[in-house]
This record gives sequence, C-alpha cells and structure tokens, in this order.
Amino acid sequence: MKKIFFLLFISFGLLANAQFTKANLRASGLTCAMCSKAVYKSLSSIAFVEKINVDIQKSTYEIVFKSGMGVDFDALSRAVVDAGFSVAQLQVTSVFNGIKAKKGSQVEVDGKMIQFINGNDQLLNGEKTFSIVDKNFVSAKEFKKYSASAGKTYESGFVDGKRVYHAIL
Repeated sequence: MKKIFFLLFISFGLLANAQFTKANLRASGLTCAMCSKAVYKSLSSIAFVEKINVDIQKSTYEIVFKSGMGVDFDALSRAVVDAGFSVAQLQVTSVFNGIKAKKGSQVEVDGKMIQFINGNDQLLNGEKTFSIVDKNFVSAKEFKKYSASAGKTYESGFVDGKRVYHAIL
C-alpha cells in the first residue's frame, strides 16, 4: 500500500511541470526546395529534435521534441540562421498543468522562463500553443510592435543573467 501511495505521489509531482512537446516554425527567405532542405538538415542536427514534418509551400516545419530532453529555442533559431535564412514565426505547444498566465507574468516552463505579454489571468491546463515573439523569432516590424508593451526585458531577453522568452497566447 505504501508503494502505491509513493508511486501516486511521484506521478503527481511529474504532472505538475509543464513540458514542451512540439513547435511550428516558419522560415523566411526560402525560394526553392533546396533552401527548404538546408533548413531541414540544420534543424535535424539538433539533439532534442525527434522528428520534423515539412510543408515546402508554406515554408513551415513542424518539429516534435524528444521527451525528457531540454528544449532550446535559441538553438532552433541558430539552426535556421546557420542554413542562411531567418525565423519568421515560432509557435510552441506545451502541456500545462495549472499554470496561471497573466499579462507581464513570468512562469517557468520546462526549465525556461516565459513572460506572457498578453495573458489575461487564464489558467493554462492541457495542451496549449503560444508564440515566441523575441528578436530572432519575428520580423523587425513585429519586434518593434511588441517592444512597446513587453517592458524593458524585451530588448535584451535577459533578467538577472537568465534568458527570458516573451510569448503571446
């Protein structure tokens, strides 16, 4: 009986943490199938990437993350830049378990600090998708638009030496 309670306790502890499951990345500057292949190869070389589905016509990459591995959004951006292109949009899907998202709040998700720019005191449960809107994840025009409402940490992306990703729901 003690073992059962212990296992239940451990499983509830694991469920309390949110985890990134996949991302949908749109690259800009792609002009041909070879460009798309270069981005695909670059993204495939990242250790935490399990699988990639490509839509060449929309220049999008559905990236499935390996379970239990840390995800680094900056590594995804670097991979696209190293292939000679840029990220136009990054939408991340995560499984949440009772995380409250309000405007300006910072929450830790899978070891990453996320600051919601537009949260409205909603409780995040289950699978939710949000967009990263930092400098290397949106166009210059969009970056400028969000910088007015995101606060002073938005320009650098760091608070007390720790990386903070800015997101919209």
